[in-house]
Amino acid sequence: MTILVEPEVGVEKPPELTSVDLTTRTKAAANTARELEDEGLTLEPTAEDKDVAAKLAMSYADNPDKTSKKVTSEKAATLTPASLVLTDSILKEFGRSVVESAVHIRHMVTNKLVLETENPDAKIRIRALELLGKISDVGLFAEKSEVTITHQSTDDLKAKLRKKLEKLAEPEDKIEDAVVIDGESFNVDEELGIKDD
Repeated sequence: MTILVEPEVGVEKPPELTSVDLTTRTKAAANTARELEDEGLTLEPTAEDKDVAAKLAMSYADNPDKTSKKVTSEKAATLTPASLVLTDSILKEFGRSVVESAVHIRHMVTNKLVLETENPDAKIRIRALELLGKISDVGLFAEKSEVTITHQSTDDLKAKLRKKLEKLAEPEDKIEDAVVIDGESFNVDEELGIKDD
C-alpha cells in the first residue's frame, strides 16, 4: 500500500529542544514506526539494528544525560526504524536502571537469549536454549545437592566421640600386622572432662 504525503510549504522547523531524554525520543520514534508498520513498513531488525540498539541502551545506562544530548533529532533521523523500536523496547522494558544493577543486566541477557532462540542457525538456537536452562531461576541443568544439618547437644557429641575413641583404643577384632606404638595411655573421660558419678 502506498502512502501519499503532501508536504506543507513554509512551515518553520522549531529549534532543537535543549535536551530530550533518549527514552522520550525513542518512544516517539517507535510510536511513529509502529503506525507506519500498520501501513506496510517492515520492522524486522537486522544484526546491525540489534547492535545499534544495544550500544544506545548501554550508553544511556552509563550516562543518560550525555547520551540524550548526543542523540539529537538529526542523529535519530539517521537510525533505522527497526533500531529505534528495538531501543525503545529495551529502554521501556528495563527502564533507566537496566544496567545500573546486576538484576537488570540479568533480565536483559535473558531476554536477548530468548530472542536468539528464534535464530535460523541451529547452533545458536541450541546454545541460547542451553544458556537459558542454566539460569538459576530455571535450574534445568543445575546440579543440586542437599545438606542435612543435625543439631546435637554437647553431651551427645561427647558420648559419640568417646565410643569412637574406645573402639580405636580397644578394637573388637584382633588386628593382625598391627604396629605397636609406645606411648602414654590416658583416660578418655578425663580428657573430655566427664566425671564418673
